[in-house]
Amino acid sequence: MSLRILIWLVALAAGALPASAELPQPVAARLRAAGLPEEAMGIVVQRLSDGKVVASHGADRAMQPASTLKLLTSLVALETLGPAFRGRTELRTRGEIADGVLRGDLVVRGGGDVDLDAQAFERMLQVLRLQGIRELRGDLVLDRTLFNPPRTDVGTAPFDEAPEFRYNVIPDALLINTNLVQLDLVSDDREVRIAAMPQLEDVTVASGFKLVDRDCEDWEDGWVMPEVKARRDGTIAVRLQGEFPRRCLASTAINVVDRVAFADRLFRAAWKRLGGTFRGRTRDGDSPDDTRILVEHRSRPLAEITRDINKHSDNPDTRVIYLAIGANAAAGAGMPTAQRAEREVRAWLARKSIDSDGLVLENGSGLSRKERIRPAQLAAVLKAAAASEWAPEFLASLPIVAVDGAMRKRLRESSAAERSRIKTGTLRDASAIAGYVKDEAGETYIVVAMINHEAAPKQVARPILDSLVDWVAASRGRASTRP
Repeated sequence: MSLRILIWLVALAAGALPASAELPQPVAARLRAAGLPEEAMGIVVQRLSDGKVVASHGADRAMQPASTLKLLTSLVALETLGPAFRGRTELRTRGEIADGVLRGDLVVRGGGDVDLDAQAFERMLQVLRLQGIRELRGDLVLDRTLFNPPRTDVGTAPFDEAPEFRYNVIPDALLINTNLVQLDLVSDDREVRIAAMPQLEDVTVASGFKLVDRDCEDWEDGWVMPEVKARRDGTIAVRLQGEFPRRCLASTAINVVDRVAFADRLFRAAWKRLGGTFRGRTRDGDSPDDTRILVEHRSRPLAEITRDINKHSDNPDTRVIYLAIGANAAAGAGMPTAQRAEREVRAWLARKSIDSDGLVLENGSGLSRKERIRPAQLAAVLKAAAASEWAPEFLASLPIVAVDGAMRKRLRESSAAERSRIKTGTLRDASAIAGYVKDEAGETYIVVAMINHEAAPKQVARPILDSLVDWVAASRGRASTRP
């Protein structure tokens, strides 16, 4: 037996394999046990200190990354927009103000402000009142034109069977409260009581639930898309449907009211509460050049928003920031904003000497059936991130294994717990991980892994992916063994 083969067998027995060989033994074993072909998985394990690839399988095959694609979007945003970038919302007018009356339209100009919740919007209106304005004699104009086209949600087919939930909200430049109604649901043996926030004028939410005996933690299993009716008297009735467990308390948020109607009803309720009057209508439009700012709201800095993007995998926030990359690009005026964003991402990759072959971008969040990236490309992105001027901000945004984010309940007994940072991604037929794993010898590795297969739901894929992280973390340097 040759020395090379002997060393290879020793490495195999230890669970470590050369980059040019098969998957690490524990990972391959779990794939076989799940009945999945090895072609369903792509991995890269690369030592960060010297860039040495110590395990690679299917690394150059473009695959669905699910939410691990957010790593690319968030890093490009940090390096092109800067960590102090803030989206903003402005209340503007060109009308005259006299005797407490604004004679003219009030324009709400959207600027990619992901923090414009109902409370922030009402505070902006409060500042209007503090300026002495009590009556608006004009329309409320919603300016979403920072992004081109202003609305991409109209006529778009639902991504899945749950378009009403937050993760599926298709953003625009002016997304007040993410267009969501927050619901608190409490049941006893007879009924389900509902509290809905924020208050929307002439919008009611009622229960049509059937009470059933089911564990409260599984309450969503009986959820059915709510029924929404716009009545002739101008009211909007939302009726919740499906089944709900007895003696249960739950919360959710739903996007079921048209966003122009949502902004209109939210504004009217808040403005009335503040003692103001308004008899105009609410409509989409733009800001004339001669408008002036009355009130401004700014989002948190991008460095903070990046933590929501990666730790909590926030899809609407990611999609807004992706479009902000395009909207703030120096070139490409007149192009669709998403195309400008894609061009900026590809230009960034080129500057980092990362080829973009096989890369497919749609919205930058990974919530897409189209988006693709090669594991080797994503590993190169993570290598660039570690060398970035904004590496501390980027690293702080990644979930800490066994501590927070989507990794808080995973690998609690592994050597990776509390010492590694991993972004996860999950779609119907795609699961992925990407981040940094520290082994027991203190060496840090870039780890990227994707599983794309119709027979690999998250319950099947996650133990396989976790076995790779555990293999690297417990290696004590074994992962770097090469014959």
